[in-house]
Amino acid sequence: MKVCEITGKVAIVGNNVSHSNLKTKRKFNPNLKTKRFWSEEEGRWITLKVSTSGIKTINKKGLAAALKGAAVPKKIY
Repeated sequence: MKVCEITGKVAIVGNNVSHSNLKTKRKFNPNLKTKRFWSEEEGRWITLKVSTSGIKTINKKGLAAALKGAAVPKKIY
């Protein structure tokens, strides 16, 4: 499932709207990236699937604080 491990963002549902105003269902997926972050506390790399806004959150708060407040808990970081 496409979900950000920091912010908890998931796909949402909306409509494609044609020129004639016909509406068909579509999905808006979050902008997810698989990224490695260095953990100073553990001394190892941690791989996370995060949205770009999740990357900004990690850059602002730091990795340890962002993982503590993560919306989607993971068994082992």
